[in-house]
Amino acid sequence: MTPRLLLKLAHINDTHSHFEPSRVRFTLPTDNEPLSVYAFSGGYARIQTLLREARQQARQCHQDFLFLHGGDSFQGSLYFREFKGAANADMLNRLNPDAMVLGNHEIDGGNAPVRRFLDAITFPLMAGNMDLSSEAESELALKDHPRMLDYDRQTHTARVLLKPLGDRQLALFGITLEQMQEIAHPDPSTEFHSAIDVTRRTIAQLHRQGIKHILVLSHLGLDGDRILAQAVDGISLIVGGHSHTLQGSSHTLGKPALPYGERVNNTPIVHAGKYAETLGLADIEFALSGEVTSLCGQNLFMLDDRLQDSNGQPLSAKQYSDVNKRLAVNAAIRYVPDDDELANLLATRYRPKIDELERQIVTLVPWDMQHTRLPSKRLPHGSELAPWVSRAMYSRAKLQNKRIDFALHNAGGVRDSLSHGQLTVADVLGKVLPFDLPLVAYQIRGRFLYAAIESAINAATNNGIQGTGTGSFPYTYGLRYEYDGRRPAGQRIVSLEVMQQKAWRILEFEQLYIGVSSQYTISGKEGYGPLLNSEWRQFMDSLTLPGAFMEYVRSGDVWADPVSPNVHYTSHLILE
Repeated sequence: MTPRLLLKLAHINDTHSHFEPSRVRFTLPTDNEPLSVYAFSGGYARIQTLLREARQQARQCHQDFLFLHGGDSFQGSLYFREFKGAANADMLNRLNPDAMVLGNHEIDGGNAPVRRFLDAITFPLMAGNMDLSSEAESELALKDHPRMLDYDRQTHTARVLLKPLGDRQLALFGITLEQMQEIAHPDPSTEFHSAIDVTRRTIAQLHRQGIKHILVLSHLGLDGDRILAQAVDGISLIVGGHSHTLQGSSHTLGKPALPYGERVNNTPIVHAGKYAETLGLADIEFALSGEVTSLCGQNLFMLDDRLQDSNGQPLSAKQYSDVNKRLAVNAAIRYVPDDDELANLLATRYRPKIDELERQIVTLVPWDMQHTRLPSKRLPHGSELAPWVSRAMYSRAKLQNKRIDFALHNAGGVRDSLSHGQLTVADVLGKVLPFDLPLVAYQIRGRFLYAAIESAINAATNNGIQGTGTGSFPYTYGLRYEYDGRRPAGQRIVSLEVMQQKAWRILEFEQLYIGVSSQYTISGKEGYGPLLNSEWRQFMDSLTLPGAFMEYVRSGDVWADPVSPNVHYTSHLILE
């Protein structure tokens, strides 16, 4: 009888130091208006509970088991700001993943923080297209670390982890963004090779060894995974991250979601959303030839009994009963208790420092402000929050340099929406603006601003180029622009205006203007390369992105003067 090759897979990605449950909104259909409710989903203690159940079920059903992390554990919350990678390593070790792929945010601070993370973790970190062969020798070097599965310079392939799959072997290797030098801050000696080329060579080598069952743990984003699967034959399965893609049957919850395990070139691709809100869980069967013949799975929201309305108030008894019934029958919902040991560790070792920041009130927010990176049909001008962040940058920079004409900021620098009500220091530093980036003033000619804005949008939307993600989309204050993605490259900025003497004026190509951006944006990454042509740059004294925002919203009734839309965008695609 042909042996059955069965695997139970659990996976997470883009957790960004969200160790606690996240507040998520569900929109449920009713006979009248759709009902929006808020629940608290995920977190590491609930993930631990589900992992324990899944591992036990795998043993009972004679399945092999894998738990994988699709990258970007770092950044994103106060736990990272306060403890750097130490808390991440500690908490992940307790979840006991089989492997994690290197995400771009792991290497925001160069190679050294990755080395400290490697020294602390008990599982392999994968980056099979990351070439460390030219890395300088030092105590914080990544090269030759026993838990670093990087690029093998001799074979030009990824270093591989082998795991049992029935009576066969399952090969795993990690592939990360080849544009890492543009999107993060690896050491200059570190090179990232083509994801497609390295994957193709690695699979060919594995096939020569008689290994047909091959899993790629990827931090390329869903679009990158699709390209990889289409270009390279022989990938059994891709487990991905980077694009914060939610898959599964969550559309009945008002959560946009793609099909779980979509196939490209007969390769299933799975992603698990973001912020540890969901755990991907799948039962998979493989053919002897390596192909996945069956994949049955779902991203699971892990809830407790707290349900709130849009004002953060508990639901009435009748509403609670009705909503609870609707949620309980949804395949994407599980009611999951915390793992006591992990919850207690978080509460006693790490939580007290966070509590201090949560007691510090910054301001009252008068309405919800949604953050989305790209414009859409529902939000044609894009993010409701990013323009306020740009205004705050402009306002605080103007106090130091009255010649400031504009602020320019990338969408990925804002990480979360704002809910109306109290805004705490913890909300700003831990959720909305967790990157403690200095602000930089600079003088630049108008033609380079035209080029930078178009280039950044092209990179965010893959309009004629392969970008690095939607985070490069530009938001402004003191500038307003119109972009038409259907026009030829170099002609897509239909208009660009600057506010001077309380009037909008056309931005002149050869005139000099003074702007303010974060250190990340002005460094030219993610399509902002034209900003490197600035005449001069100057760090703003003690002014950071989150600091400027908090100073601004504390400075008076700033909400009484709404921000007018500065983004007028026509996509080369149909807006969703």
